[in-house]
Amino acid sequence: MSFHASVQEKVLFLNKFFQSPREMGSVTPSSRFLARAMTKHVPWAKAQYVAELGAGTGALTRFIRQAKGSQTKVLLFEKEQVLREQLAVQFPEFSCHADACSMGQVLHQRGIEGLDAVISGLPFYNFPQQLRDRLMEQITSSLKPGGRFIAFQYSLQMKSQLEQYFDIETLRFVPFNFPPAFVYVCRKPGGTPQ
Repeated sequence: MSFHASVQEKVLFLNKFFQSPREMGSVTPSSRFLARAMTKHVPWAKAQYVAELGAGTGALTRFIRQAKGSQTKVLLFEKEQVLREQLAVQFPEFSCHADACSMGQVLHQRGIEGLDAVISGLPFYNFPQQLRDRLMEQITSSLKPGGRFIAFQYSLQMKSQLEQYFDIETLRFVPFNFPPAFVYVCRKPGGTPQ
């Protein structure tokens, strides 16, 4: 990515943050350190279907593109229309969708039985509990047994709720991000660990 594109992305992200801070969650896109910490836990050699929630400006999506296997199909979910349209242009090989709360419906329409992994940049801390619950239900029902849910958060506030749905395999602190973040690597019970 060029310096100009990087600055443009940060300005767009900051602008969207000021318009709707509760939905964006941060004033700047994810760092490469955070993106690497997230993507390295996906079993890319075997993964057929992976979803990214809250794809934003594509900071993490670029790392997904580099890491994914040739057989891996990626679904992007981004609620903000301008960002979603830019994602569709930047990543034409991925399918873009508006609402992570309709993930199960999207999978059904596309004939996908389940996801191997869900990678999330959604700021759960900023969402009302009812929305968190709906998202957790969509994520767990969309994942295959043994599938991974990998999420970053800026606090440990979601830990107890995640433990209700998943086995938390690792919890890693990433200091080289603004703001610093925690990466949760969770596995849906059942199936064979990947």
